[in-house]
Amino acid sequence: MVVPDIRKTAKIYKDLDLKSVETLLHSGYHEERLAALLIMVSQFKKGDDKLKQKIFKSYVGNTKYINNWDLIDLTAEHIVGVYLEDKPKTLLYSFANSNDLWKKRISILSTFRYIKNGKPRETLKIARILLNDKHNLIHKAVGWMLREAGKRCSQKTEEGFLKKYYKKMPRTMLRYAIERFPEKLRQKYIKGLI
Repeated sequence: MVVPDIRKTAKIYKDLDLKSVETLLHSGYHEERLAALLIMVSQFKKGDDKLKQKIFKSYVGNTKYINNWDLIDLTAEHIVGVYLEDKPKTLLYSFANSNDLWKKRISILSTFRYIKNGKPRETLKIARILLNDKHNLIHKAVGWMLREAGKRCSQKTEEGFLKKYYKKMPRTMLRYAIERFPEKLRQKYIKGLI
């Protein structure tokens, strides 16, 4: 089943009660977990503060089932990012410092919400924590968020971070971060000439 079909299914069951959504999230099938998370995103967007808090707690309490990059990339900013927008970001730092690959990815991807609102501060702080991570999926996620921070907020801000850390960064992270730079500038970063 492809994502557009899963989205259609999630739309049909958009009013499913949270307990049933959690049961679906606990499924052994990736597609069913994605459908559950998309239902959660839909309900979160339309819900009142009480429902939003319940969905946020459910999401955070079930991270062991949110165990693939696409599950996180399609949902973290819309639930965790939005919920924590006007609250302390302690959870994001706790997740970034954990030993759990998926929690780390949730921490950086949740900051996409803030980037879209012109506030890359949390992204840069979490990127710094994840700078020496060993996993390729974290390298890609951090590089992607740095690129988005440069594109949507300020290239100067992104470059301020890069100039400080690019020589320590894993190559994949750097390549993702500089993907949209002019070729000459990209080459300078790749060759360590900045």
